[in-house]
Parts: sequence; C-alpha cells; structure tokens
Amino acid sequence: MNPSFAVLQKQIDFILEVDKLKSVLRKTKPLGLERYENSAEHSWQAALLALSMAQHAPVPLDIDKVIRMLLIHDLGEIDTGDVIVYAETDSAAREAEELAAIRRICGLLPPEQADGLVALWQEFEARQSAEARFARAMDRLMPILLNLSRQGQSWRENGISKQQVLAMAVSKVSDGCPLAGQWLLHALDAAEQQGFFAAAATADQQKP
Repeated sequence: MNPSFAVLQKQIDFILEVDKLKSVLRKTKPLGLERYENSAEHSWQAALLALSMAQHAPVPLDIDKVIRMLLIHDLGEIDTGDVIVYAETDSAAREAEELAAIRRICGLLPPEQADGLVALWQEFEARQSAEARFARAMDRLMPILLNLSRQGQSWRENGISKQQVLAMAVSKVSDGCPLAGQWLLHALDAAEQQGFFAAAATADQQKP
C-alpha cells in the first residue's frame, strides 16, 4: 500500500469525526429559521466574521491563524456538548474536559498535524496573542449579532439580562476588537429599549 494512503486515511477519519459537530445544538436560531443553529455553523460564521472585520483589529494580524482558530475552537463540544457562556460553571474543569476532547479528536490526524491543532486551540483559550484575542472577540460577537437581529431570541428564552451580556461577552469583544466593543455598547442600549433582554437571569442556562 502507498504509505501516503495511511496519512490520507487519518485525515479522512478526522474530517468524518468532526462532522459530529453539526449535531451539537446551540440556543441561538439562524436568521429566518425556527430551528437552533449548530456549533459547526457557528464556527464557520465566526471565521467569516473575522475575515470580514480583520481591518478593525487594533494591531496587524495573521488572519489565516485567526480563521484556523475559529474553525477548530468548538471541536471539543463533540464530546462535551455546548454550555451557555452565561452559565455558572467550573471553568477550569470545563476547559480540561474540552482539552481532553480536542486531543482525542485531533489525535485521529498524523501526530505533527494533531499537535499543531491542539497548540492552536490552547493559544485560543489562553488569549495571550493578538490573534487569539481577536478570534475570541469574533466568537463572542457572532451570537450577539444574531440576538440583535432576532429581538433577543436566546436572551429572552434563557433569562439573560443586559448586565450578563455586558459582563460576560462585551469585555471579550472589546479586548480583541475595541471598535466592535464600542459599537456593541450602543447596540445593546438600543436593544434594551426594545425589550430584547430578560428582566433577570435564571440560574440554569445552556449557551447562545
């Protein structure tokens, strides 16, 4: 057998495994649809958002790296499922679970390729590079944009207040893309006036 076939088969096994991300449902609905989006759709759209808005990053970026981060950042949810960003969870335990999942899934690839993707995921989580902070900003911004365009659908359904969005999401957006953070403050003020938020948060939400 051609030795390259073995490498190719590992890559095929990986891409078929990540197809499972399409079955991980979130709490935000796509525009014009009454079903919930899945995590694969979110990853794709966040990557396109980053590509579209790269000019607004506070420093020059390796945008290809940003896109790679966003394409893989939720792969661990194949094993762990999705949890609402506003939920009270043990973040360290959650990150450890996702890291184990990322290592399992990426481990289907040839070792060098797998190690590179795991390192990229860890860089995204650590937010220590400009690329990671911008990628995280786009990750947080995308569901907010859908909520703003759907009268706060997942905010209202899951009991999310404006204060929670400001505390848990806007800070991350501003950290990676200050201009988007400034825009968002105005947009959230307008959303509040239109009644897009829940009056008070509930304790058992599950992710936008």
